[in-house]
Amino acid sequence: MVSDERRWLGRLGAAWGVLGVLALLTQACVRLVPRALEAMRMDLSPLQLVVLAAWIVFMVWTEGVRGFHRRFSPRVVARALWLRAHPRPLWVAIAPLFCMSLVHASRRGLIVARILVAAIVLLVVLVSQLGQPWRGIVDAGVVAGLGVGAASIVLFAVRALAGTPPPIAPDLPAAAETTAGPSATP
Repeated sequence: MVSDERRWLGRLGAAWGVLGVLALLTQACVRLVPRALEAMRMDLSPLQLVVLAAWIVFMVWTEGVRGFHRRFSPRVVARALWLRAHPRPLWVAIAPLFCMSLVHASRRGLIVARILVAAIVLLVVLVSQLGQPWRGIVDAGVVAGLGVGAASIVLFAVRALAGTPPPIAPDLPAAAETTAGPSATP
């Protein structure tokens, strides 16, 4: 039987992991929305309007649906569920990093997550060099994609709370898979 303290620690870790990831996405959106709105208030040329619309559609599909909804969001929730069932104080303390596969993931998962973070940092630096309205146009697409991603995490978390875990494995190191089992459900 699981002790009350361990159960509490697991629930805290899962909640902190999901809410921490959502906070990071929300903070990015809050930071980018003013630039996007500034660009949209400008007198955009027909070309810029077409690029804005196409970029938003592209980012919703690639970042929001393909990146977040099909991969990242279910993985975040699957890892939060695994953490809830197998809490350790360190993992609970760094639960958002754990849920984003930046720690205690398969070798491939760690490499992919860390390369993705590095690429995002590089893209942020490059986009910051653009002038308006182009910077705002790029930011509008990013906000749309991040918004879909945040909503997707909420959707998977609500489904998990209702008893339907995400249809994806938590991507743990091989040793953890064999000792703790591959199940994402607690």
